Amino acid sequence: MYMIDPFGRTISYLRVSVTDRCDFRCTYCMAEDMAFLPKKDLLSLEELDRLCTVFVEKGVRKLRLTGGEPLVRKNIMHLVRQISRHLESGALEELTLTTNGSQLSRFAAELADCGVKRINVSLDTLDPEKFRQITRWGNLDKVMDGIDAAQAAGLKVKLNAVALKDFNDAELPEMLRWAHGRGMELTVIETMPMGEIDADRTDQYLPLSLLRAALERQFTLTDIPYKTGGPARYVHVAETGGRLGFITPMTHNFCESCNRVRLTCTGTLYMCLGQEDAADLRAPLRASEGNELVADAIDEAIGRKPKGHDFIIDRRTNRPSVSRHMSVTGG
Repeated sequence: MYMIDPFGRTISYLRVSVTDRCDFRCTYCMAEDMAFLPKKDLLSLEELDRLCTVFVEKGVRKLRLTGGEPLVRKNIMHLVRQISRHLESGALEELTLTTNGSQLSRFAAELADCGVKRINVSLDTLDPEKFRQITRWGNLDKVMDGIDAAQAAGLKVKLNAVALKDFNDAELPEMLRWAHGRGMELTVIETMPMGEIDADRTDQYLPLSLLRAALERQFTLTDIPYKTGGPARYVHVAETGGRLGFITPMTHNFCESCNRVRLTCTGTLYMCLGQEDAADLRAPLRASEGNELVADAIDEAIGRKPKGHDFIIDRRTNRPSVSRHMSVTGG
C-alpha cells in the first residue's frame, strides 16, 4: 500500500513529535516563557504506537521521532522499542531520532539496541557561552557527552545547525572541520518563521546561498546526488572528505519532492510544515478499537496535502507564517 498525494508524490516518511516539551529554549524556536500542552491532551505512548503502525501499514518506510525534545518524554524508550518491531519485520526501513543531545548519554546504547542506526543532533555552536545564550538553559558539556555516547554505541551522528546571521555564521567553517574530523556529517538550515519568539527573525535570517558563497572561499564544494529521504541537498567537501547538507526552505524550497507528513503528540496530522491545514486523528483513533476510521482519516488528509509552503521572512512581514512553534509540529 502507498499513500499518493494530489501532486503524485508518494508519502513514505512520517515525523512524529512525541512531546512539545524541551529542556532547552532555543531563541529561534521558542519564547523563554513557553506554555506547554497539558499532559492530559497528549496521546498515550500506546496510542502513538498504534498511529505509527497504521502509517507503516499504509506505506511509511522511514519514521523519525522528534519533539520538543523526544528524550524528555516519560518512558520514551518503551515507544521506541514498540516501533522497532516494524524494523524487525522489514515493514519499516529506518527508525531515527532528532534530539538536542542533552539526554543522549542516558539513552544512546538502548537506542542502538532497538535498531536505531543514526540520529540527528541539533547543535548551533561549539562555544559554551554562545551555546548557553542560544539555548538559554543548555549545557554544552552534556551535549558533547551525549555525542560521545552515541558514537560509542555505534550510532551514526549527523549534526544540524541553524544558520544565524551575526551569531554562528563565522563559526560554521570550524564546525564543519570539527564534525568531519569526527566522522559526522553537518547540515545547515535556514531559520523558519514559525511561532512568536522574543526576537525579530529578520535579524537572524541568513540565506544559505550567502553562506555557501562564504564557505567556498575556504572549501571546494561539489554538488552530489546523495539523499537520505529528507529535504537536504548535499555537497562533497574536498578538503575534509565529508558531506555538507543545505536545507533551504526560504531561498530554494524542496516542496516538489516532499515525501513527508508530521504527526503531533496530540494526534494532529500536518500535511505541510508551512501550512495551518491539519487533520485530527485522535478522534477517529479513540472512536473505535479498529483502525478503519483512522485509516480513512489519513487518506482524506493526504488527499489535500498542498503543493508547498508559504514561508516569508522580510521586514514587511512581522507575523510568523504559521502560528504554532516548531516544537509543536516537530522539526
